[in-house]
Amino acid sequence: MNWLAENLGTIWDLTLTHVALAVPAVVASLVLSIPLGRLAHARPRLGRPLLSGLALVYAIPSLPLLIMVPVVLGTGLRSAVNMVVVLTLYGVAILVGQCARAFSDLPSDALASADAMGMGHFRRFGTIELPLALPVVMSGLRVVAASTISLVTVGAVVGVRSLGTLFTDGFQRGIIVEIIAGVLLTLGLALVLDLTIVGLTRMLTPWRRAGTGGAA
Repeated sequence: MNWLAENLGTIWDLTLTHVALAVPAVVASLVLSIPLGRLAHARPRLGRPLLSGLALVYAIPSLPLLIMVPVVLGTGLRSAVNMVVVLTLYGVAILVGQCARAFSDLPSDALASADAMGMGHFRRFGTIELPLALPVVMSGLRVVAASTISLVTVGAVVGVRSLGTLFTDGFQRGIIVEIIAGVLLTLGLALVLDLTIVGLTRMLTPWRRAGTGGAA
């Protein structure tokens, strides 16, 4: 326990660094996946190869991808940009399929009503399609958030600082408390991010609470 008391500052810094790597990647995954998922739904000839390609991306092990991306981007191996790009690629690979399914499952009567009211493409997307698809999209984002928080720790193997640094340093120095602290804090961050997404979903979809007696 003395190790914890003597290293609280380092643990706090690593926690903030971990959040700074994970949150931008989760947000970028959401921003990129919604239009790509909508495209995959509306244009199946493009969507099928797109989803197949993203499945291949997800199959690439994280360590090789951490080495490949900086070669393409010209960034440093330990660059935060490199880490965020890799995390975003994995997030998009997970979320685009979920977004495509969300748009495919929209109720046809709601879309027909929007068309009958003379809504244009962008208005229909913003006022009907996206709000109705949001619950399914956000459930996929919860998976992306948990995966991203976990994957950030892999960067410690190539020297990217995060809570994963507690794992590598703890193993090298034989400090069990340091390893356990890294595990518990990683799980805690994943839980906090998940609860944040659940709260955002409830806030953005108030009609679901009205229709289910308060259930999320």
